[in-house]
Amino acid sequence: MNPAEPEFYPERTVEVYLEYKNLDDRPGLLGDILSLMGNIGLSIKTINGVEVSQRALLLRTDDLWKLDRFRWIVEHIHEIELVKIRKPTITDRLTLRHGRFIKRAEENKNIFSFTRDEISIIVDFLAILFDIDDTFLIGVRGMPRVGKTESVVAGSVSAGDKWLFLSSTMLKQTERTSLHKQEYDKGNVYIIDGAVTSKSSNMDHKRLVQEIINYDSTTVVEHPDLLMDDPYFKLTQDDFDYIIEIREYEGQEITYEKHKKRHWFESDNMDFF
Repeated sequence: MNPAEPEFYPERTVEVYLEYKNLDDRPGLLGDILSLMGNIGLSIKTINGVEVSQRALLLRTDDLWKLDRFRWIVEHIHEIELVKIRKPTITDRLTLRHGRFIKRAEENKNIFSFTRDEISIIVDFLAILFDIDDTFLIGVRGMPRVGKTESVVAGSVSAGDKWLFLSSTMLKQTERTSLHKQEYDKGNVYIIDGAVTSKSSNMDHKRLVQEIINYDSTTVVEHPDLLMDDPYFKLTQDDFDYIIEIREYEGQEITYEKHKKRHWFESDNMDFF
């Protein structure tokens, strides 16, 4: 068995997200900046370009004073401008991994907007949430066939979690009314289709859904607005820790008028996948 590769500077355990803008993107500038960080005592764990002129970095240090020193030096360098220095958030980690900023709603910072061609980012986002040792109520908005269910399932697989459908129209319409004892697990991801559950007249199903929403686990609700419209659940948008919006294209309206006239799945069981 080969010995583990030693980690350089193991004492540098504090992670910091740093973002700066190039004001003069001359050759060799990045190397100069990274050398300065190394000399001060900042380790670079991850670096990526963002948009045209910005760079994002995940740094490690053993003393935040070193960041203050770096900030002071940069004030005298006219080739870059510091944009952010902070403890890394989930969206910061996604920015570093994918090299693009994650869009958030202006009126509610817990609402995140994506288009279908960003499925890989959505999967990573959900996997990070599922991997956190905490419980979340997550809503996923979107019209049929934009990738809601596949994103949730893929995120669960990526996080190594088991997923369970309480309501669904995949393959056939499902309305669970009970769970086996072994299906109650804080590590599971429970998936609810708000369109199916809100239409259901089965009170045993609705009681189970309410129980799982209150259970100490992570629950994902597709079409959360329809569940919020159901007076049985008494849910509001503030009850959701995160809401993810998926659109086929930028600016697509997410509407439920068709659902109010008839069930979206009456003609095609795969419409929401």
